[in-house]
Amino acid sequence: MIKDLIVIAILFISTLSFSQTTNSSPYSLFGIGDQANLKTVEEIAMGQMGGALNSEYQLSFTNPASYGSLNYTTYVFSGGNKTNFVDDGQSNQTSSAAALSYIALGIPIRGNQGLVMGLQLNTAVGYSLIDQAFDNEGNLTQIDSYFGNGGTNRVFLGYGYRFPFNLSLGAELAYVFGNIDKNVLNRRNNIQLATRNLTDSNVKGTSLKIGAHYETKISEDLSLKFGLAADLESTLKEKGTDQLYSVVNVEDGSGFPVDTLSSSQFSSTITSPLKTAISAGIGENNKWFVGAEYTFQNPLEFTGGIYEDIDFYRYDKFTNISVGGFYTPKINSLGNYFQRMTYRAGFNFQQTGLVVDETEINEYGISFGVSLPMGLKISNVNLGIELGKRGTTDNNLIEEQFFNFRLSLSLNDKWFRKQKIY
Repeated sequence: MIKDLIVIAILFISTLSFSQTTNSSPYSLFGIGDQANLKTVEEIAMGQMGGALNSEYQLSFTNPASYGSLNYTTYVFSGGNKTNFVDDGQSNQTSSAAALSYIALGIPIRGNQGLVMGLQLNTAVGYSLIDQAFDNEGNLTQIDSYFGNGGTNRVFLGYGYRFPFNLSLGAELAYVFGNIDKNVLNRRNNIQLATRNLTDSNVKGTSLKIGAHYETKISEDLSLKFGLAADLESTLKEKGTDQLYSVVNVEDGSGFPVDTLSSSQFSSTITSPLKTAISAGIGENNKWFVGAEYTFQNPLEFTGGIYEDIDFYRYDKFTNISVGGFYTPKINSLGNYFQRMTYRAGFNFQQTGLVVDETEINEYGISFGVSLPMGLKISNVNLGIELGKRGTTDNNLIEEQFFNFRLSLSLNDKWFRKQKIY
C-alpha cells in the first residue's frame, strides 16, 4: 500500500507541474475560456452520458452519488490531444494542443460509502487570431493580433452513501483556481509604434454539487437506473491588471514597451447558476448499458471589471443532450481477451450558451471508446475518440471541426483488507 501511495503522490506532482493548461480553440477567447468536459474518458466515449451510471471499480464524475457504490480503491489519471480544423469562410487552418485532464483517487468505506478526491482541468484558454483591415485600393492598413493562454483547475472532494434500498446520495465540494493572460496587439501601416493591451488575471472560488442515484430490478438480469445531479449556484472572483502601452512596431509584438499609456486594477465576478443533469438508462450489470442524459442551465453572468463594456458576445441558456452506452461480451472470460474488452459509443448535441454577434454557438459530436483490461485484473487502459463540429461561418464567425483523442489509466486494488489466520 505504501508503494501505491508513492505512485499517487508522484502523479499529483506531475499534474501540478502541468497547471498551465493548453487549448487551441478561437472560442476560448470569451469569458474565462472553454469549459472542460468534467467527465471521465469512459463517460465522454458514451456521448458524455454518465449520471445514471454506478460501478464497483470505475469512477463517474457526473454524479457524486455513484461514489457510494465503490468496492475497490480506484485511482485514475487522464490526458488527451485535441486537433482543430478551423474554417473562417475564406481559409482553413489546423491547430492542436495536448493537456492532462484529471487525476483522482476513490476509496471505498465499509462497503456502502465512497470518498473521492482529485484534480481536474476546469477551463482552458489558448488562441492566436489575426484581424486585418484594408483600404479601398486593397492595401493593408491595420492588423489586430489576439493572443491568450492559461485557464483554471479545480480540486474536489466528493462523498457518496448507498442505502440498503438501492438509493444513493452524494455531494462534492470543489475549489477553482487559475491564471489567465490575454493580450491584443494593434499595428498600423507606416506607424513607428504599436499599442498593446495586456490583461493578466487570477480566478478563484468554490462550488458545490449534490446528487442522487436510484436502481431497481425489472427482471433477474435487467436493471433500470436513474441519476440526478445538480451543481448549485456558485461565484468565481477574477482579479488582475489591465495595461495599455506602446511598443516598437514589429510583426510578432515582441518589442520592448516604450511607454505605459494606462494601468489599472480590476475585479470581476462570474456567477454560474444552478446546473442540473437528469439521466436514465437500462442494462445488465457488467454486460451492457444504454442511457440518455439531459443537462440544462440558465445563462452565466459576467459583471464588473473587464466585462463592463463588452457588447459583441453574451451568454444564453446552456443545454446538452447525450445518448450512449457500453457493451462487454464476457467480463470474466479467461480464454478470449477481446471478450473482456468494453466497447463504448454515443453522441451529443449541445447549445453552449455562447452567443457571438447574436449568433448561437452550438456543438455536436459522436464518440467511441474501448477499455483494455490489464492482464486478468479489473484495471483498465481506456481509449476514447470524439469527432464533432462547433460554431458556424455565418456572420463572419468561425467553424471548428475537431478530433479529440483521450487516454486514461484506471488502476484498482483492495486496500485495508483484514488479515486472515488459517
